[in-house]
Amino acid sequence: MKRRFAAAALAAMTLMTSLALAGCSSDEQNQAGEGQSADLLEQIRDRGELIIATEGTWAPWTYHDEEDDLVGFDVEVAQRVAEKLGVKATFVEGEFDGLLAGLETGRYDMIANGVEITEERSEKYDFSTPYAYIHTAVITRGDDDSIQSLEDLDGKNTANTIDSTYTALAESYGANAVGVDDLNQTIELLLSGRIDATLNAEVTYADYMQAHPDANLKIAAVTEEASQVAFPLRKGDETASLRQQIDQAVDELRESGELAQISTKYFGSDYTQE
Repeated sequence: MKRRFAAAALAAMTLMTSLALAGCSSDEQNQAGEGQSADLLEQIRDRGELIIATEGTWAPWTYHDEEDDLVGFDVEVAQRVAEKLGVKATFVEGEFDGLLAGLETGRYDMIANGVEITEERSEKYDFSTPYAYIHTAVITRGDDDSIQSLEDLDGKNTANTIDSTYTALAESYGANAVGVDDLNQTIELLLSGRIDATLNAEVTYADYMQAHPDANLKIAAVTEEASQVAFPLRKGDETASLRQQIDQAVDELRESGELAQISTKYFGSDYTQE
């Protein structure tokens, strides 16, 4: 009987020791995982790169030149911001709706893609200080006079990239919006008569017409108020110091005149002032 009790006691002690060791091991693993700073700016500086999401198909904001290099207003501004943070700018390209999803999951540090600040987006993301101000244009075929205002979009068919502010704006005026991959696909649908209009930045229309002067397109209407363009970041304390440094970088670029120079280079005018 004593032997059974002793054996049981030994087994219990062994189990308790194993659990204690397992607990220590678990604590050590947690501490190792916690060794990485929760502050995103510190992580970025440790790795030496700022991971930036962009489409790469939306001239003159973000696109590939004749040498297939990624260029554009957003690209150059983001590169200058990264330089001021003391790190390299690393761009990852993808479709717009995927950029937002990747930001939420931590795949990207920020997005540089002419993203406009909206009330709905501000509930999900934190934004840097604005670095551009743009008006939205309603673009139609040159021979179509059925749309002369935003209100005339009611019942019309439009197309824009999924999750864009242009889609939301068109739908708010009663349009039937179709999701597409990029600007070129949108223009093809418009010129072929499969949609009635598309909404996009006024500067994007000007850039397209400069490259395609014979295109049968025109601006039918323009929003009265300018939209604010900024860098979206994940919402939370982890991005607070990064956002502060990005804001400082944008302010310095604006004060030095570099931001205006980049805007003039790609847009032909300065769109960086409110």
